[in-house]
Amino acid sequence: MNTEERAAYAEELKRSGICNCAQAVALALADQTAIGETALKQATAGFCAGMGTLEATCGALIGAGIVAGLATGGVGTLRITRMLLTRFKETCGATACRDMKATINGIPRCPCEQCVKNAVRAYAEVIGLQE
Repeated sequence: MNTEERAAYAEELKRSGICNCAQAVALALADQTAIGETALKQATAGFCAGMGTLEATCGALIGAGIVAGLATGGVGTLRITRMLLTRFKETCGATACRDMKATINGIPRCPCEQCVKNAVRAYAEVIGLQE
């Protein structure tokens, strides 16, 4: 699956309501880990609506960070996560859920479905996923 297919899959999972933002991103990137999809979905269950519904750090970004940690075995993950944050902020305009849900002329700055796609894209770019 290439990056855009992964991004579309994450959007589909989020839009369907079967996954929160963190889960959608983690499942779209599940093949990057040695953990099964069920365990990955359970591990990311509490990171919706900005980390436990506090509207803090976007769950999509957290999902990408969790996968990065699993994919790297924790080696260099802090640097990778910082790069993910930077890239995500460039495309979404923010990293906090509350800021992305804030409306400009009645339209959210970055709707959840776009956030999950952007998190997958940021992960692919930072990690260097081959198409």
